[in-house]
Amino acid sequence: MSLTQDFEQILETALPTDPSFQRIEQAVIDRCICDTRRYALEGSKEAFLFSAMRLLALPDNGHTRLIPNDAISVLPLRFVSVGTALHLIGTAPETTAPRGELIAVNGTPLSQIEAASKRFLAGTRQRKRVIGSILLAWPYALARLGFSSKDDTTEYRVQDENGQITDFKVENGYTVPASTLYPRNEHGKADPAWKPERFVEIKDWQGLGLSILLPSFFDPGESALPKAISGAAEQVSACSNKTLLIDIRGNTGGDFLQTMPLIDAISENASRQVVVLVDKFTFSAAIVFVAILKHRLGRRLKLIGEEMGDALMFFAEGGLLDLPTSGAVVRYSSAFHDWGNGTSDETTPAEIARQIVPAGALDLDWEWTAKPTAEDAHGAFYQRVLKSLSN
Repeated sequence: MSLTQDFEQILETALPTDPSFQRIEQAVIDRCICDTRRYALEGSKEAFLFSAMRLLALPDNGHTRLIPNDAISVLPLRFVSVGTALHLIGTAPETTAPRGELIAVNGTPLSQIEAASKRFLAGTRQRKRVIGSILLAWPYALARLGFSSKDDTTEYRVQDENGQITDFKVENGYTVPASTLYPRNEHGKADPAWKPERFVEIKDWQGLGLSILLPSFFDPGESALPKAISGAAEQVSACSNKTLLIDIRGNTGGDFLQTMPLIDAISENASRQVVVLVDKFTFSAAIVFVAILKHRLGRRLKLIGEEMGDALMFFAEGGLLDLPTSGAVVRYSSAFHDWGNGTSDETTPAEIARQIVPAGALDLDWEWTAKPTAEDAHGAFYQRVLKSLSN
């Protein structure tokens, strides 16, 4: 097999199917196709992947992109976006490195590297922050962007929470499979292998209200999520007078249609107060969940956190292409969504079009960013938020 087979899959399936490319001038697409084809014919895997990233990022649609994680090796460092900064929050086993905010790579300020990498990343500013962290640990990407060092090492500068700055180097040959540190669906947790133990976690905070943690709407077995949502809906209906705090930070999506019974239960009390916690890792179906609630509840819904990982107008559905030679994955779209204005078109599946509502803008009521070390501090924060609503 050769990389040209991977390239042909992109040309034959992703590009013709994905309606987001219809907004791009054909000459621009053709230039990117030419570059990607050249690297495929040369058999240059990393160059091919990086060029394919640029090609698939052209529509700037967060659901359309090349995912290189399973196909490349990276330096043994896990970078995650926190607020507007990038933090080193973990390493591969047997690797030590100082934790903290990344300031520079090979002497270049992080802001310059992020500006140069934007055209290789798909989606909104927040989405690019989510998926772009892998580039800072990928020596080939740093070199292609023009930020490699003069020797075979990569030097990082980090600043810890006390303001202390540390420089350290990593040998470029000392790499690990990227998927061990950067999951396909980046959730922002320190542990890259994190998976939710359950789809719903509900806690009654006595007189303050209920908290509902919804970490994911992806359910490969297609039975656990509906069951968990049904149970949550029953509990919410039984506590119809209680304030609700719903946490969907880190929820990268799945099937929002499965969550409709919970949305119905939340919406049935016309006086209930609801607050939803969101972040840049809140994506796809998780944003749709918020949009429907916002449409139904209006001012009774409060949003706390940071700007989410996508706009309300996007292209989704579609599917995944496993590229057999390189090992990369292509995510392509097939359907139009507009949850801001409540419109659809002929590409929107009927079952989704029936649910689309005009949510308007999803503006934050309170901006707040969790620290990288705050993963176990849910309870205290939940209580604080619920108390603020009762005042």
